[in-house]
Amino acid sequence: MVLLENDSFLTELTRLFQKCRTSGSVVITLKKYDGRTKPVPRKGHSESFEPADNKCLFRASDGKRKISTVFVNLNSFLQAYSNLLRAHMDGLKKKDKKSKSKKTKATQ
Repeated sequence: MVLLENDSFLTELTRLFQKCRTSGSVVITLKKYDGRTKPVPRKGHSESFEPADNKCLFRASDGKRKISTVFVNLNSFLQAYSNLLRAHMDGLKKKDKKSKSKKTKATQ
């Protein structure tokens, strides 16, 4: 997994979306990140760890390539991310509404 800066992560995410536009998918995960790189110590060891600020780990993968970034300024990053999603979500398929109407007519 490649840890990138926020701006370079957005450009690589754009490339992943363009690569998977016709076939394939992009998996995106978001989770709270406290800055630890080692596992949490067991119950017997008492070590206090207080994160300085709230960080989020953002990962994206197309099955072959994984990229990630850690961001602190949530508002500016999420705004850029939402603009990126709006630009690349035009390839989604619409639901077939005919199948629902056939099922309801058959039950009545």
